[in-house]
Amino acid sequence: MSEAADITKQAKSNLAFALNILPKDRRDDAVIFYAFCRVIDDLADDLSQPVEIREAGLEGWLRGLREGFEQPDDLQRQILGLQERRKIPSELLAAIVEGCRMDLRPQRFESWDELSEYTWRVACAVGLVAMRIFGARSPKTEHYAVSLGHALQITNILRDVGEDWANGGRIYLPLSTLRAHGYTEEDLAGGIHDERFIDLMRAEADRADGYFAEAARSLPEEDRATMVAAEIMRAIYSALLDKMRRDRFQVFSRRYRLSKARKLAIFSKHLIGSGFSPE
Repeated sequence: MSEAADITKQAKSNLAFALNILPKDRRDDAVIFYAFCRVIDDLADDLSQPVEIREAGLEGWLRGLREGFEQPDDLQRQILGLQERRKIPSELLAAIVEGCRMDLRPQRFESWDELSEYTWRVACAVGLVAMRIFGARSPKTEHYAVSLGHALQITNILRDVGEDWANGGRIYLPLSTLRAHGYTEEDLAGGIHDERFIDLMRAEADRADGYFAEAARSLPEEDRATMVAAEIMRAIYSALLDKMRRDRFQVFSRRYRLSKARKLAIFSKHLIGSGFSPE
């Protein structure tokens, strides 16, 4: 088993689950890309390492992507091959690294405009790479990938509010949204779950819903079959957002997941409805 395949197998994420629908050659390339994202994210988040070590590691990836790796390891060689096969611009991969580099130190985002620059790097750029791996043909699918990326990342932010604070005092909710609902950083640090918190979470969930809807509207018919893995992700994360909303966002005391049975039902529905037949 390659390093990339081993990383993806161990991750057990929603994305790794959705990749099972792809034809083998595209699935193998998606596994390489997923492993890249996982390695970069883990490097940024490894609190057992000094921030300077993590920053140097990310800088090494950026330099290698932009100028070439001097002595590429197994994963780096696979990434270079993936770029050549799927015509992936280096700057899209570099944007993902830049986004994860923003996580090295606690961030604060004043507004959605500021936060969206981060979500573009860590999620929308991922979608723009993925659509090339999946085989999308229409340039219009880029709009779909960007909209879906924002929706997925906002959902992640809402799910991980408590974990992010515990992991170095990170806050990804826009500070303007907190202020609009009279909720403070001190309230968040204390895990205060009241109507103010529920209301601000609903406001951001509404923003995610808007991006989910925009993605659904903007997927060109000609790419509907090739983007079925992304559509599975859209359905899983939309259902996850609905689950949090119904439960009044108990994100300080639980981590929200969909059951394997629910995900399998979503998987089957999209496989049957897409007209897509994995090899």
